[in-house]
Amino acid sequence: MADIVSRKARSRMMSGIRGRDTKPEIAVRKALHAAGFRYRLHSKNLPGRPDIALPKHRCAVFVHGCFWHRHRGCKFAYTPKSNVEFWSKKFDANTIRDKKVRSELRKAGWQVLVVWECKIKKFAPRKSIARIRSKTQK
Repeated sequence: MADIVSRKARSRMMSGIRGRDTKPEIAVRKALHAAGFRYRLHSKNLPGRPDIALPKHRCAVFVHGCFWHRHRGCKFAYTPKSNVEFWSKKFDANTIRDKKVRSELRKAGWQVLVVWECKIKKFAPRKSIARIRSKTQK
């Protein structure tokens, strides 16, 4: 199936997809701050550069988009019908990298929490904060 826009237009559209400071990430950060947590953003000294790092609690938080990180059972984790081979390789590489990063962080003594984009939309950040609070109090 042919794309309905030119390659140049598609490239421009895809380049607009941000990896940092996304709406779900900002929502979690605001809720964390309001709950009294202090954090670092995208720590370069940690494997995978977690979206949010709580150094005091040694907790790393990843705010994952359901599409890019393949949230199982989520309606947003669909596979595009065009260029299926490319997307399959891309998604496989993403999930393998995610597992490796989580493993490296756990080996370094960090708690790892993944907050999914759809859960933030559905339940608001407060449930995510409750999960983070329970992880940090161990």
